[in-house]
Amino acid sequence: MSESVAIPTVVLVHGGFADASFWGPVITHLRAHDLPVLAPPNPLRGLAHDAEYLASFVNQVDGPVLLVGHSYGGAVISVAGAATPNAVGLVYVAAFALDVGESFGDVFARFGETPLVGAVRPSRYPVAGGEPGVELTIAPERYREVFAADVPVEITDVAALSQRPFAAIFDHRAEAAAWKTLPSWAVVATADKAIPPDAERHMARRAGAETIEVDASHSIALSRPEAVADLIRTAVTAATR
Repeated sequence: MSESVAIPTVVLVHGGFADASFWGPVITHLRAHDLPVLAPPNPLRGLAHDAEYLASFVNQVDGPVLLVGHSYGGAVISVAGAATPNAVGLVYVAAFALDVGESFGDVFARFGETPLVGAVRPSRYPVAGGEPGVELTIAPERYREVFAADVPVEITDVAALSQRPFAAIFDHRAEAAAWKTLPSWAVVATADKAIPPDAERHMARRAGAETIEVDASHSIALSRPEAVADLIRTAVTAATR
């Protein structure tokens, strides 16, 4: 790559039931190629709120940014990307790429529910000045089955007990869709039990994303980090040109 052209900073956005450490293996691969990487925390408090937080974070990063979202994080980068002038592309990793006005529930209604939907458990959390909110976690005994079936047990046993709950978002609707104006890339996890693979294909095709398919679970960044990192590097190269 030419030294006169700024290389985008890769901003990795995790989804629900996880935290930024989810990206650890991918970060290792990207740093091995000297790519600048950031993995901020996703608040997991609702689509509009989380997208506003991410946009604020990205707008304080110097230079161009490539937004990468896993799962729910894909919807977050789609909305935030419309408010981040320095964003040069979007990468969807087994992720939602919602259209304007579309909800997560709409996707499941069209493509069918997955085992994950039946494995989530609701609980309540306090909201300042209002009624308690509802947040979701995966039943620990089902975490590996529905979220990370191809990840070693010693990893999923810990992840199941340390997962981050997130606000119930099935009826949240996207207020923007940055893929309408930004180039995008996507990886479909063909053994996904959280988002229907056909839904991932549909959303990627609708976004005009350059797409690859990998035989992996929803936790593809843990089980197949090299494939995810390679796609991100492809996007970085294209964005830098």
